[in-house]
Amino acid sequence: MGRLDGKLALVTGAGRGIGRGIALELAREGAQVVVNDLGAEDCEKTAEAVRALKADAYTAPANVSRFDEVDRMVEHIEKMFGPVSILVNNAGINRDRRLVKMSEAEWDEVIAVDLKSQFNTLRALAPRMVERGYGRIVNVSSMSWQGNFGQANYAAAKAGVIGLTKTACRELAASGITVNAICPGFIDTEMTRSVPEKVWDIMVKKIPAGRVGTPEDVGRVVAFLASDDAAYVNGEVINISGGMVL
Repeated sequence: MGRLDGKLALVTGAGRGIGRGIALELAREGAQVVVNDLGAEDCEKTAEAVRALKADAYTAPANVSRFDEVDRMVEHIEKMFGPVSILVNNAGINRDRRLVKMSEAEWDEVIAVDLKSQFNTLRALAPRMVERGYGRIVNVSSMSWQGNFGQANYAAAKAGVIGLTKTACRELAASGITVNAICPGFIDTEMTRSVPEKVWDIMVKKIPAGRVGTPEDVGRVVAFLASDDAAYVNGEVINISGGMVL
C-alpha cells in the first residue's frame, strides 16, 4: 500500500528532469499521474516510465503559461480521469542573461512560465479542491529566489512563487488544502549537465553533502508533502539542497 493510493496527481513540466523524477516518485507511492508538458512526445515518455512502475498514467500536453489552455486541460482531466487531489507546479524555464543585457522578451517568457503558470493552475483547480474539501499543492521554486548572477528574471519568478504559496496557504488552509513550496538546489538534470565542467565543480564544492542532488531526491520530498503524513505542514518553504548555501 502506498501513501498516495487512489489519488490523482497533475505534474506540470513533467516531460523530463525534476518533473519526471517527481512523477515517478508519486507513482511509486501509488498515485495515478497526469503528465503535463508542452510536447506530447515528452509527456508520453514520462507516462511510459510511470506505467512501467505498474501505475496509471495519462498525458495532458498544454502551455500552462496560458490560462485558457490550463482551464481546458483541467476540465478535460477531471471529466476523463477524475478529480485532481494533488497538484505539483513544476513547469519552468530559464533565459539567463545579465540584467543590463536582458531583453523584455526574456523577462516576460520566464515570468510567464515560471510564475504565471502556477497562478493559472491554482486558479483553475483551487475552486474544485475547495468544493471537495481536500487538496495537496506543491509549488516548485528554487534556491535562486534569493538572487543569482545573471538570473534576474528567474530569481524574481521564483521569489514570486514563494509569495504565491504563502498567500494561497492562508486562503485555502481552512478548506483542507495544503500549499507548500520546495526550493531545489543543484540537481542533476539535462539543464545542469550543460554547464561548463569548471562551474559544475564549483557548485559541488558548495554542497556539504558532497554530491549533486537527483530528481528522485526532489520527488521523495514532494511525495511526502502530497501525502496525509504532511497534513499539518502548510505554507512552508523547504530547501532540497544537501545543505548548499548560495
